[in-house]
Amino acid sequence: MWNLLISLALGAAVALGIRFGTEFGWVAAIFPGLIAAMVAYVLLARRIMKKLEVLFESTQHDVQAHRIDKAVKSLEAGFVLAPWQFLIAAQLHSNIGILLYLKQDLEAALPHLRKSFGKMWIARAMLAAALYRKKDVAGALGVFEAAVGSNKKEGVLWAAYAWVLEKEGRHEDALAVLGRGVQQLPKDEKLKAVQVTLQNGKKLKLGKVYEENWFQLYLEAPPTQLAGPGFRGNRRAIYRG
Repeated sequence: MWNLLISLALGAAVALGIRFGTEFGWVAAIFPGLIAAMVAYVLLARRIMKKLEVLFESTQHDVQAHRIDKAVKSLEAGFVLAPWQFLIAAQLHSNIGILLYLKQDLEAALPHLRKSFGKMWIARAMLAAALYRKKDVAGALGVFEAAVGSNKKEGVLWAAYAWVLEKEGRHEDALAVLGRGVQQLPKDEKLKAVQVTLQNGKKLKLGKVYEENWFQLYLEAPPTQLAGPGFRGNRRAIYRG
């Protein structure tokens, strides 16, 4: 937000300077003002995003070392950057929510997951899973529907959506969701396998197909080797929007 306001102010200053400091009229003054505003915004945004990138890199080391509480505190400190640039708050909420959810602190994770970035599919999937675990079936399905709309190319998201529907006894709806997913991902063999399994009337075992990407939702208990808080420690756990 501040980056935009500063850029607009600079652009206006340039335009006014040309209009009243030279013999040029408004038409000639506006274009340089717009260029100045655009350049300033790009430079200011890049500066803030660089700071955010440094924060994420530092936090990732804590995650890999299973220092989840320290990682969350570091991310919380990043909210000082939020007023400067759009979507920073949503990215921070997403990552904090993911880490707290992996830590199995459902109540602490939910407020952050609710504010997560719509394009960060894992945060949205965790929000849907959290709501489902709290018996809010309608809320979970609503989040899933919105999530697949914004993240059409994430097979595990379609599969998780179908899993919940099947669990609720809505077999035809689950098949319909998988059909939509396969239409979006015609080359996704994993999603096709899930579709065939359900078409054949067999129980969905998504852990065998998606492994950690499924078990991190905690809709089913993960195997022993993946259990424990923050079990994504050896993989990427900080997500950039």
